[in-house]
Order: sequence, then structure tokens, then C-alpha cells
Amino acid sequence: MIIKSLDHLKLISKKIADNISQKDCIYLIGEIGVGKTTFTRLFINYLQEREGIKQTEVLSPTFNLLYDYNVKNFKILHYDLYRIKDNKELDQLGIFKESFNSITLIEWPELIKKNITNRLELHLSYSKNDKERKLSIIGFGKWKNIIKNEF
Repeated sequence: MIIKSLDHLKLISKKIADNISQKDCIYLIGEIGVGKTTFTRLFINYLQEREGIKQTEVLSPTFNLLYDYNVKNFKILHYDLYRIKDNKELDQLGIFKESFNSITLIEWPELIKKNITNRLELHLSYSKNDKERKLSIIGFGKWKNIIKNEF
């Protein structure tokens, strides 16, 4: 599909947020600057608004590797693995070792080998029109049916 505007991306982020559950994972795949962090910001801010809490600034965790956000009774973990070069570094992060209820968003997930049951992959790429983006959505587990019905 073609994302024609920021409002269009916001609508997609809301649809995804309305179907998300704790322990779900979203992989954000695409080149630098294509909109991965913008999607994440819209997604997190919508969940904060929906839960009646103050919206926070959502930054790219490129240098920190992880930012976490408390949203009432769950956490959102936002990873950026751009600087991770091998599986040893990835294992040290312990991404899937958390025991609490959380939603995980991962930018640059290409090194991850673990098969996450309920995973959504958003593949963003540039379009010929520089104000638009191409978006391909692939769902695993419960997301297969949601993708068929919602998008």
C-alpha cells in the first residue's frame, strides 16, 4: 500500500494499536529516514492518549538502543538495533527475556533469529513521490487474520 500522508500513517498506527496485545512484537524494517520512528511515535502517543495519560516525546533510540514507556499496566519497549553488529551483542540486550507484560517495537530487527509467535512486520520504503512511502505488512500468529480483515 502507499502511505500518502502523515495522517494516513497515523490511521494505520491506530488500527495496529487497537489490535495490539501485551507480549506482541512489531518489527520495523526500512532504510534510514523512511518513517520507522515516526510510526513508533504515532503508535505510542495514541496508546498514551487512549489510556488517558500524558503523551511523551518519542525519540529514536539509535544511541541508547532502548527507550521504554509506561502505559498504565504495561510497558512499551522501543529498540533500535542499527548499531548492533552481531548475535553476541544482540544476546546481551536480552530483548525477549523480560518477564513483565510489554509490547516490543524493534527497528532494524534483521539479526533476530527467534521466532516470535504474534509478530507484525512493517516494511517501509521510499516511493517515487518523496512525500509518500510504500508499506508492506506481514503478520504472524494472530496478526495473520487481523491483516486480512483490517488492511
